[in-house]
Amino acid sequence: MRIDVISIFPDVIGSYLSTSLVSKAREKEIFSINVHNPRDYAKDSHKSIDDTPFGGGPGMVMMCQPVFDLVVDRRPPRPLIALSPAGKVFNQAIAMELSQTEGFTLLCGRYEGFDQRIIDGLVDFELSVGDYILAGGELAALAVIETTVRLIGGVLGNAESPLDESFSEGLLEYPQYTRPASFMGMVIPEVLLSGNHRLIAEWRKAAALQRTIISRPDLIDARGGLSEDDERILAKHGYSYKVSG
Repeated sequence: MRIDVISIFPDVIGSYLSTSLVSKAREKEIFSINVHNPRDYAKDSHKSIDDTPFGGGPGMVMMCQPVFDLVVDRRPPRPLIALSPAGKVFNQAIAMELSQTEGFTLLCGRYEGFDQRIIDGLVDFELSVGDYILAGGELAALAVIETTVRLIGGVLGNAESPLDESFSEGLLEYPQYTRPASFMGMVIPEVLLSGNHRLIAEWRKAAALQRTIISRPDLIDARGGLSEDDERILAKHGYSYKVSG
């Protein structure tokens, strides 16, 4: 996989990716990353890549010309994704889709945003990492890269790890425990000591459902509510299955 990032702060991207989980994946050449600076394509002596908005208003807007010239010259992989509050909210399902591609490009904004012609003329779609505003798209880009790359085979030590994580099946992950089995009077669920792997798997599903019902009922709604099998498993393991709201 090849991932390209378009950013006026390339050191932010490079510094994090040289020390994070995905750095080992880069060393193994499981994926590659290229960071491009639009300032390299600025036409004036000041390397300007922003200007005041037509019609007035606060802030500055990222100009078309440096970004268009960069894309034409460097030919970054598609899809080209703009990181923007106007985009679809990034989630695990989108990360899974991206992890199965040959590559993609992330365009990081700054200032008051992009000239709309960049979106209309270059961008395949927009992504948001949440309903809040960052100073720029670099942190969002890093979130997308790490979430996506760790789903590629060979990146994590245990190939099954991503399958059990929160959001992998539209649920939060079940509670995890390790030794000792009893600590300060708090004991782990007895089923985990049973050695019955089928029963353990069923309990984990019930616990994941219950945690999601309590903390993220919206995820239950997104799954179309609880199935009869979900309710059976919850009742069997002593959990309530009434979804609030």
